[in-house]
Amino acid sequence: MSKLFALKGKIQNYAWGGTEFIPKLLGFESNSEKCAEYWLGAHVNAPSVISTASGNQNLDSYLASKSIESLGTEVAKKFGRLPFLFKVLDVHDMLSIQVHPTKKEAEKGFKHENELGIPLTASHRNYKDDNHKPEIMVALSEFWLLHGFLPENELIGRLKSTPEFVDLLPIFKDEGYFGLYKKVMEQSAEETNRTLTPLVNRIMPLYSEGKLDKSSPDYWAAKAVDTATDKNLDKGIYSIYFFNIVKANKGEAVFQDAGIPHAYLEGQNMELMANSDNVLRGGLTPKHVDVPELLKHVTFEETVPNVMQGNLQNDGIECIYKTPAPDFELSKIDLKASEMYQSKSKTAQILIVIDGEAKIVSDDKVLNISKGESVFLEANCEYSIVTQSNATIYKATAP
Repeated sequence: MSKLFALKGKIQNYAWGGTEFIPKLLGFESNSEKCAEYWLGAHVNAPSVISTASGNQNLDSYLASKSIESLGTEVAKKFGRLPFLFKVLDVHDMLSIQVHPTKKEAEKGFKHENELGIPLTASHRNYKDDNHKPEIMVALSEFWLLHGFLPENELIGRLKSTPEFVDLLPIFKDEGYFGLYKKVMEQSAEETNRTLTPLVNRIMPLYSEGKLDKSSPDYWAAKAVDTATDKNLDKGIYSIYFFNIVKANKGEAVFQDAGIPHAYLEGQNMELMANSDNVLRGGLTPKHVDVPELLKHVTFEETVPNVMQGNLQNDGIECIYKTPAPDFELSKIDLKASEMYQSKSKTAQILIVIDGEAKIVSDDKVLNISKGESVFLEANCEYSIVTQSNATIYKATAP
Protein backbone atom coordinates (compact mmCIF):
# COMPACT_ATOMS: atom_id res chain seq x y z
CA MET A 1 0.00 0.00 0.00
CA SER A 2 1.35 3.40 -0.96
CA LYS A 3 1.98 5.98 1.76
CA LEU A 4 2.07 8.90 -0.70
CA PHE A 5 -1.12 10.79 -1.69
CA ALA A 6 -2.08 13.85 -3.71
CA LEU A 7 -3.70 16.42 -1.41
CA LYS A 8 -6.06 19.35 -2.03
CA GLY A 9 -6.54 22.12 0.56
CA LYS A 10 -9.39 24.51 1.23
CA ILE A 11 -9.47 28.26 0.56
CA GLN A 12 -10.77 30.56 3.28
CA ASN A 13 -12.36 33.80 2.10
CA TYR A 14 -11.82 36.44 4.79
CA ALA A 15 -12.24 40.20 4.34
CA TRP A 16 -8.53 40.94 4.93
CA GLY A 17 -7.30 38.67 2.11
CA GLY A 18 -6.01 39.58 -1.35
CA THR A 19 -7.50 38.66 -4.71
CA GLU A 20 -4.39 37.70 -6.71
CA PHE A 21 -1.78 35.67 -4.83
CA ILE A 22 -3.65 32.48 -3.90
CA PRO A 23 -5.50 32.19 -7.26
CA LYS A 24 -2.15 32.63 -9.05
CA LEU A 25 -0.47 30.04 -6.79
CA LEU A 26 -3.24 27.48 -7.29
CA GLY A 27 -3.63 28.26 -11.00
CA PHE A 28 -7.20 29.53 -11.32
CA GLU A 29 -8.76 32.74 -12.64
CA SER A 30 -9.24 35.39 -9.95
CA ASN A 31 -12.82 36.63 -9.75
CA SER A 32 -11.97 39.43 -7.28
CA GLU A 33 -13.15 37.32 -4.32
CA LYS A 34 -10.92 37.76 -1.25
CA CYS A 35 -8.72 34.65 -0.88
CA ALA A 36 -7.06 35.03 2.52
CA GLU A 37 -5.85 31.56 3.50
CA TYR A 38 -5.27 28.18 1.92
CA TRP A 39 -5.52 25.45 4.57
CA LEU A 40 -3.67 22.14 4.37
CA GLY A 41 -4.47 19.77 7.20
CA ALA A 42 -7.15 17.89 9.09
CA HIS A 43 -8.86 20.70 10.99
CA VAL A 44 -12.58 19.85 11.28
CA ASN A 45 -13.61 23.29 9.95
CA ALA A 46 -11.87 22.76 6.62
CA PRO A 47 -10.22 19.36 6.20
CA SER A 48 -8.05 18.78 3.12
CA VAL A 49 -9.00 16.03 0.68
CA ILE A 50 -6.65 13.18 -0.23
CA SER A 51 -6.82 10.95 -3.31
CA THR A 52 -6.77 7.32 -2.16
CA ALA A 53 -7.11 4.08 -4.14
CA SER A 54 -10.75 3.94 -3.05
CA GLY A 55 -11.53 7.54 -4.04
CA ASN A 56 -11.31 10.99 -2.46
CA GLN A 57 -11.49 11.23 1.32
CA ASN A 58 -11.41 14.03 3.90
CA LEU A 59 -8.06 13.91 5.67
CA ASP A 60 -9.56 14.09 9.17
CA SER A 61 -11.77 11.03 8.65
CA TYR A 62 -8.96 9.16 6.87
CA LEU A 63 -6.61 9.75 9.82
CA ALA A 64 -9.29 8.83 12.35
CA SER A 65 -9.62 5.41 10.72
CA LYS A 66 -5.87 4.64 10.75
CA SER A 67 -4.13 7.08 13.09
CA ILE A 68 -1.20 4.90 14.22
CA GLU A 69 -0.38 3.84 10.67
CA SER A 70 -0.59 7.42 9.34
CA LEU A 71 0.88 9.40 12.23
CA GLY A 72 3.27 6.85 13.71
CA THR A 73 2.89 5.43 17.22
CA GLU A 74 4.56 8.27 19.11
CA VAL A 75 2.60 11.17 17.54
CA ALA A 76 -0.67 9.21 17.54
CA LYS A 77 -0.30 8.51 21.27
CA LYS A 78 0.83 12.01 22.18
CA PHE A 79 -1.68 14.03 20.16
CA GLY A 80 -4.34 11.59 18.93
CA ARG A 81 -4.64 13.58 15.70
CA LEU A 82 -2.58 15.47 13.12
CA PRO A 83 -0.99 17.99 15.51
CA PHE A 84 -0.47 20.83 13.02
CA LEU A 85 -2.30 23.00 10.52
CA PHE A 86 -0.40 24.33 7.48
CA LYS A 87 -1.49 27.48 5.67
CA VAL A 88 -0.62 29.89 2.87
CA LEU A 89 -1.65 33.45 3.80
CA ASP A 90 -2.19 36.52 1.65
CA VAL A 91 -2.48 39.51 3.98
CA HIS A 92 -3.85 42.49 2.06
CA ASP A 93 -5.41 44.35 5.02
CA MET A 94 -4.25 44.06 8.61
CA LEU A 95 -5.33 41.13 10.76
CA SER A 96 -6.60 41.64 14.30
CA ILE A 97 -4.10 41.93 17.14
CA GLN A 98 -4.11 38.55 18.84
CA VAL A 99 -2.72 36.49 21.67
CA HIS A 100 -2.87 32.70 21.96
CA PRO A 101 -3.32 30.87 25.29
CA THR A 102 -1.02 28.21 26.71
CA LYS A 103 -2.17 24.57 26.47
CA LYS A 104 -3.19 24.56 30.16
CA GLU A 105 -5.16 27.82 29.88
CA ALA A 106 -6.84 26.65 26.66
CA GLU A 107 -8.04 23.46 28.38
CA LYS A 108 -9.35 25.50 31.33
CA GLY A 109 -11.04 28.17 29.18
CA PHE A 110 -12.62 25.65 26.79
CA LYS A 111 -14.05 23.60 29.67
CA HIS A 112 -15.39 26.73 31.40
CA GLU A 113 -17.16 28.07 28.27
CA ASN A 114 -18.63 24.61 27.62
CA GLU A 115 -19.97 24.54 31.18
CA LEU A 116 -21.54 27.97 30.62
CA GLY A 117 -23.27 26.50 27.56
CA ILE A 118 -21.78 29.04 25.12
CA PRO A 119 -22.24 27.67 21.58
CA LEU A 120 -18.96 26.96 19.72
CA THR A 121 -20.10 29.31 16.94
CA ALA A 122 -21.02 32.20 19.29
CA SER A 123 -19.31 35.46 18.32
CA HIS A 124 -18.37 36.17 21.96
CA ARG A 125 -16.79 32.74 22.49
CA ASN A 126 -13.01 32.89 23.24
CA TYR A 127 -12.07 29.19 23.19
CA LYS A 128 -12.96 27.10 20.15
CA ASP A 129 -10.98 24.05 21.32
CA ASP A 130 -8.73 22.85 24.15
CA ASN A 131 -5.41 23.37 22.40
CA HIS A 132 -2.64 25.96 22.42
CA LYS A 133 -1.72 27.70 19.16
CA PRO A 134 1.97 28.49 18.84
CA GLU A 135 2.75 29.38 15.22
CA ILE A 136 5.64 30.08 12.87
CA MET A 137 5.54 32.04 9.65
CA VAL A 138 8.04 32.17 6.81
CA ALA A 139 7.78 35.15 4.49
CA LEU A 140 7.04 34.48 0.81
CA SER A 141 7.43 38.22 0.06
CA GLU A 142 8.44 41.26 2.08
CA PHE A 143 6.25 40.75 5.15
CA TRP A 144 5.30 43.20 7.91
CA LEU A 145 3.98 42.32 11.37
CA LEU A 146 3.57 43.54 14.93
CA HIS A 147 5.36 41.29 17.44
CA GLY A 148 5.52 41.80 21.23
CA PHE A 149 6.12 44.93 23.29
CA LEU A 150 8.97 47.29 22.43
CA PRO A 151 12.01 47.19 24.74
CA GLU A 152 11.53 49.60 27.65
CA ASN A 153 13.83 52.41 26.47
CA GLU A 154 12.32 52.27 22.96
CA LEU A 155 8.77 52.41 24.32
CA ILE A 156 9.67 55.42 26.51
CA GLY A 157 11.12 57.11 23.41
CA ARG A 158 7.98 56.28 21.42
CA LEU A 159 5.65 57.74 24.09
CA LYS A 160 7.81 60.89 24.34
CA SER A 161 7.93 61.43 20.58
CA THR A 162 4.17 60.92 20.03
CA PRO A 163 2.59 64.16 21.37
CA GLU A 164 -0.81 62.51 21.96
CA PHE A 165 0.76 59.82 24.19
CA VAL A 166 2.97 61.95 26.47
CA ASP A 167 0.37 61.67 29.28
CA LEU A 168 0.82 57.87 29.23
CA LEU A 169 4.51 58.15 30.13
CA PRO A 170 4.06 58.36 33.95
CA ILE A 171 1.69 55.37 33.84
CA PHE A 172 4.31 53.27 32.03
CA LYS A 173 7.06 54.43 34.42
CA ASP A 174 4.95 53.62 37.51
CA GLU A 175 2.96 50.56 36.40
CA GLY A 176 5.01 49.04 33.58
CA TYR A 177 3.70 47.22 30.50
CA PHE A 178 0.66 45.79 32.29
CA GLY A 179 -0.49 49.16 33.67
CA LEU A 180 -0.02 50.94 30.35
CA TYR A 181 -1.85 48.30 28.29
CA LYS A 182 -4.65 47.89 30.84
CA LYS A 183 -5.19 51.68 30.91
CA VAL A 184 -5.77 52.01 27.16
CA MET A 185 -7.66 48.74 26.70
CA GLU A 186 -10.14 49.62 29.47
CA GLN A 187 -10.90 53.08 28.07
CA SER A 188 -14.43 53.88 26.99
CA ALA A 189 -14.99 54.50 23.25
CA GLU A 190 -15.31 58.24 24.05
CA GLU A 191 -11.92 58.36 25.82
CA THR A 192 -10.27 56.44 22.97
CA ASN A 193 -11.76 58.80 20.37
CA ARG A 194 -10.71 61.84 22.42
CA THR A 195 -7.06 60.66 22.66
CA LEU A 196 -6.66 59.27 19.17
CA THR A 197 -8.55 61.86 17.07
CA PRO A 198 -5.72 64.47 17.22
CA LEU A 199 -3.22 61.73 16.28
CA VAL A 200 -5.37 60.63 13.33
CA ASN A 201 -5.86 64.24 12.18
CA ARG A 202 -2.08 64.72 12.26
CA ILE A 203 -1.06 61.54 10.38
CA MET A 204 -3.82 61.09 7.77
CA PRO A 205 -2.69 63.95 5.47
CA LEU A 206 0.87 62.53 5.51
CA TYR A 207 -0.51 59.05 4.69
CA SER A 208 -2.62 60.41 1.81
CA GLU A 209 0.43 62.17 0.37
CA GLY A 210 2.56 58.99 0.59
CA LYS A 211 4.98 60.58 3.06
CA LEU A 212 4.97 57.81 5.69
CA ASP A 213 7.37 54.88 5.76
CA LYS A 214 6.24 51.33 6.62
CA SER A 215 8.78 51.19 9.45
CA SER A 216 6.81 53.99 11.17
CA PRO A 217 3.79 53.27 13.40
CA ASP A 218 2.12 56.33 11.85
CA TYR A 219 1.86 54.46 8.53
CA TRP A 220 0.05 51.43 10.00
CA ALA A 221 -2.15 53.53 12.30
CA ALA A 222 -3.24 55.57 9.27
CA LYS A 223 -3.82 52.42 7.22
CA ALA A 224 -5.95 51.00 10.07
CA VAL A 225 -8.11 54.14 10.05
CA ASP A 226 -8.25 54.19 6.25
CA THR A 227 -9.57 50.59 6.04
CA ALA A 228 -11.86 50.69 9.12
CA THR A 229 -15.65 50.56 8.83
CA ASP A 230 -16.47 51.60 12.41
CA LYS A 231 -17.00 55.29 13.28
CA ASN A 232 -15.22 54.76 16.63
CA LEU A 233 -11.43 54.66 16.54
CA ASP A 234 -9.96 51.22 17.28
CA LYS A 235 -8.02 50.68 20.54
CA GLY A 236 -5.65 48.48 18.52
CA ILE A 237 -4.09 51.73 17.22
CA TYR A 238 -2.33 52.10 20.60
CA SER A 239 -0.69 48.69 20.15
CA ILE A 240 0.79 49.75 16.81
CA TYR A 241 2.82 52.31 18.82
CA PHE A 242 3.55 49.99 21.78
CA PHE A 243 4.67 46.89 19.82
CA ASN A 244 7.69 46.07 17.65
CA ILE A 245 7.10 46.63 13.94
CA VAL A 246 8.99 43.80 12.23
CA LYS A 247 9.89 43.37 8.58
CA ALA A 248 10.72 39.82 7.44
CA ASN A 249 12.26 39.37 3.99
CA LYS A 250 11.47 36.43 1.74
CA GLY A 251 12.66 33.20 3.41
CA GLU A 252 12.91 34.72 6.90
CA ALA A 253 10.77 33.37 9.75
CA VAL A 254 9.18 34.60 12.98
CA PHE A 255 7.83 32.36 15.76
CA GLN A 256 4.90 33.47 17.94
CA ASP A 257 4.56 31.61 21.23
CA ALA A 258 1.68 31.73 23.72
CA GLY A 259 1.29 35.18 25.30
CA ILE A 260 3.13 37.18 22.62
CA PRO A 261 0.74 39.82 21.24
CA HIS A 262 1.07 40.07 17.47
CA ALA A 263 -0.66 41.05 14.24
CA TYR A 264 0.08 40.40 10.60
CA LEU A 265 0.10 43.68 8.70
CA GLU A 266 0.93 42.98 5.05
CA GLY A 267 2.47 40.41 2.70
CA GLN A 268 2.35 36.70 1.93
CA ASN A 269 3.62 33.85 4.08
CA MET A 270 3.62 30.15 4.86
CA GLU A 271 2.23 29.60 8.32
CA LEU A 272 2.44 26.45 10.44
CA MET A 273 0.66 26.17 13.76
CA ALA A 274 -0.71 23.80 16.34
CA ASN A 275 -4.08 22.45 15.23
CA SER A 276 -6.21 25.06 17.01
CA ASP A 277 -8.42 28.07 16.44
CA ASN A 278 -7.98 29.75 19.83
CA VAL A 279 -7.54 33.51 19.49
CA LEU A 280 -7.91 36.28 22.08
CA ARG A 281 -8.22 39.54 20.18
CA GLY A 282 -6.77 42.92 21.14
CA GLY A 283 -8.14 45.27 18.50
CA LEU A 284 -7.86 46.19 14.81
CA THR A 285 -11.04 44.19 14.32
CA PRO A 286 -14.83 44.53 14.44
CA LYS A 287 -14.86 41.11 16.18
CA HIS A 288 -15.33 40.47 19.91
CA VAL A 289 -12.56 41.78 22.20
CA ASP A 290 -12.77 40.35 25.74
CA VAL A 291 -10.43 42.72 27.61
CA PRO A 292 -10.39 40.95 31.04
CA GLU A 293 -9.65 37.59 29.38
CA LEU A 294 -7.03 39.17 27.09
CA LEU A 295 -5.19 40.72 30.04
CA LYS A 296 -4.85 37.28 31.67
CA HIS A 297 -2.89 35.89 28.73
CA VAL A 298 -0.61 38.65 27.41
CA THR A 299 3.10 38.38 28.27
CA PHE A 300 3.80 41.82 29.75
CA GLU A 301 7.51 42.14 29.07
CA GLU A 302 9.78 43.50 26.39
CA THR A 303 10.30 41.39 23.30
CA VAL A 304 13.39 41.54 21.12
CA PRO A 305 12.16 40.06 17.81
CA ASN A 306 14.06 37.03 16.57
CA VAL A 307 13.90 36.99 12.77
CA MET A 308 15.19 33.52 11.85
CA GLN A 309 17.12 32.54 8.73
CA GLY A 310 16.63 28.81 9.33
CA ASN A 311 19.27 26.06 9.66
CA LEU A 312 20.58 24.71 6.35
CA GLN A 313 21.02 20.94 6.62
CA ASN A 314 24.08 18.94 5.51
CA ASP A 315 22.46 18.14 2.16
CA GLY A 316 22.50 21.88 1.32
CA ILE A 317 18.90 21.49 0.13
CA GLU A 318 16.66 21.56 3.20
CA CYS A 319 16.47 24.54 5.57
CA ILE A 320 14.72 23.86 8.91
CA TYR A 321 13.15 26.61 11.01
CA LYS A 322 13.53 25.32 14.58
CA THR A 323 11.04 26.29 17.32
CA PRO A 324 10.30 25.01 20.83
CA ALA A 325 6.81 23.86 19.74
CA PRO A 326 6.33 20.06 20.06
CA ASP A 327 3.44 20.09 17.55
CA PHE A 328 5.19 21.05 14.33
CA GLU A 329 8.36 21.62 12.32
CA LEU A 330 8.58 23.73 9.18
CA SER A 331 11.25 23.48 6.52
CA LYS A 332 11.99 24.74 3.03
CA ILE A 333 13.40 22.48 0.32
CA ASP A 334 15.19 24.26 -2.54
CA LEU A 335 16.01 21.88 -5.39
CA LYS A 336 18.06 22.49 -8.53
CA ALA A 337 18.09 20.37 -11.70
CA SER A 338 20.85 17.91 -10.83
CA GLU A 339 19.90 17.47 -7.17
CA MET A 340 17.86 14.84 -5.36
CA TYR A 341 16.18 15.20 -1.97
CA GLN A 342 15.76 11.94 -0.07
CA SER A 343 13.97 11.41 3.20
CA LYS A 344 11.95 9.06 5.37
CA SER A 345 8.95 10.47 7.18
CA LYS A 346 8.93 9.68 10.92
CA THR A 347 5.37 10.96 11.15
CA ALA A 348 2.85 12.48 8.72
CA GLN A 349 4.13 15.20 6.39
CA ILE A 350 2.45 17.73 4.10
CA LEU A 351 4.45 19.24 1.22
CA ILE A 352 3.42 22.12 -1.06
CA VAL A 353 5.26 23.37 -4.15
CA ILE A 354 5.50 27.16 -4.05
CA ASP A 355 7.63 27.52 -7.15
CA GLY A 356 8.66 25.31 -10.07
CA GLU A 357 7.76 21.64 -10.48
CA ALA A 358 9.05 18.32 -9.19
CA LYS A 359 8.62 14.57 -9.23
CA ILE A 360 8.12 12.75 -5.95
CA VAL A 361 8.73 8.99 -5.87
CA SER A 362 7.89 6.49 -3.13
CA ASP A 363 8.17 2.73 -3.79
CA ASP A 364 6.46 2.32 -7.15
CA LYS A 365 4.28 5.44 -6.89
CA VAL A 366 5.25 8.59 -8.79
CA LEU A 367 3.51 11.96 -8.44
CA ASN A 368 4.39 14.93 -10.64
CA ILE A 369 3.69 18.08 -8.67
CA SER A 370 3.84 21.65 -9.89
CA LYS A 371 3.30 25.12 -8.37
CA GLY A 372 0.43 25.16 -5.89
CA GLU A 373 0.10 21.36 -5.66
CA SER A 374 0.43 19.41 -2.41
CA VAL A 375 1.03 15.88 -1.17
CA PHE A 376 0.40 14.00 2.05
CA LEU A 377 2.88 11.39 3.30
CA GLU A 378 2.14 8.86 6.02
CA ALA A 379 4.64 7.88 8.71
CA ASN A 380 7.55 5.66 7.62
CA CYS A 381 7.34 6.67 3.98
CA GLU A 382 10.68 6.60 2.16
CA TYR A 383 10.67 9.02 -0.74
CA SER A 384 12.82 11.08 -3.09
CA ILE A 385 12.16 14.33 -4.95
CA VAL A 386 13.83 15.42 -8.19
CA THR A 387 13.24 18.30 -10.61
CA GLN A 388 14.21 19.01 -14.19
CA SER A 389 14.60 22.72 -13.60
CA ASN A 390 14.11 23.91 -10.00
CA ALA A 391 11.55 23.71 -7.23
CA THR A 392 10.83 25.42 -3.91
CA ILE A 393 8.81 23.19 -1.59
CA TYR A 394 7.64 23.86 1.96
CA LYS A 395 7.29 20.89 4.29
CA ALA A 396 5.24 20.58 7.47
CA THR A 397 5.72 17.75 9.95
CA ALA A 398 6.07 17.15 13.70
CA PRO A 399 9.58 17.12 15.21
